[in-house]
Amino acid sequence: MFLFSTKAELQEFLSSFKQTGKTVGLVPTMGAIHRGHLFLMEHSLRENNCTVVSIFVNPTQFNNPEDLEKYPRTLDRDIQMIETLSNQIVVFAPSVHEIYQGNTVAQSFDFDGLENEMEGAQRPGHFDGVGTVVKKLFELVQPNRAYFGEKDFQQLQVIRKMVEKEKLPIQISGVPILREENGLAMSSRNERVSEEGLKKSAFLFEVLNKAKELFQTETIEKVQQFVESEFKNNSNFDLEYFTIADEETLKNAQTKEAGHKYRGFLVAHIEGVRLIDNLSF
Repeated sequence: MFLFSTKAELQEFLSSFKQTGKTVGLVPTMGAIHRGHLFLMEHSLRENNCTVVSIFVNPTQFNNPEDLEKYPRTLDRDIQMIETLSNQIVVFAPSVHEIYQGNTVAQSFDFDGLENEMEGAQRPGHFDGVGTVVKKLFELVQPNRAYFGEKDFQQLQVIRKMVEKEKLPIQISGVPILREENGLAMSSRNERVSEEGLKKSAFLFEVLNKAKELFQTETIEKVQQFVESEFKNNSNFDLEYFTIADEETLKNAQTKEAGHKYRGFLVAHIEGVRLIDNLSF
């Protein structure tokens, strides 16, 4: 295991790989490592000579200060988890000051409107914060490939757009969602849900699958009504939003058009914890 907390140390270590033409993969995380993160790392280990995992809770992408404060910070446990996979992974765990140098402000980005849909509408400025820290990590690590989970599908599309617009020589790999046995998408936020709440959360994936099945034969409006009805009849959850969107534009779809790919996006709260999921329709 290689652990660095400063940019200078990390760059010095990586320079030997770059000089010999070896490839570097980057897996950006905010820590609270779970098997979903390890799944991303497995992809990078297979496809690159060196894998860098960043562990950094990025303050500029949080709209709610309380959410930032409650976000789990478990570096020692994270390192132990990563070591179960490989002892050759490079972990970069910087402080906020190391990343932002005293100017903890998000850069303003134009993601061609992707940033204004769904999560962007609910959390103004969120994707500016995401873009800011990911761009800083890209400039620092200069990876050949970077890996992002499809659980945060909108984030994945936003990063792809940033790489396209900034003309960065980085391949962005979207990795399928890894799920618990009951179908719940793995997430660091799951740690804040009780064992009983996690069992009940199988409901989210069940609803998405039923909605996908309905989507084949019914209108989008009918699917929307079905999902909203399911949540009204389940007092364990508060539905924040469900939408069916075009995968490319992320815009809310009103009708189904041939040649377009659609995805159902769901956000709901249980025990005060915000859970997100999505499924290709």
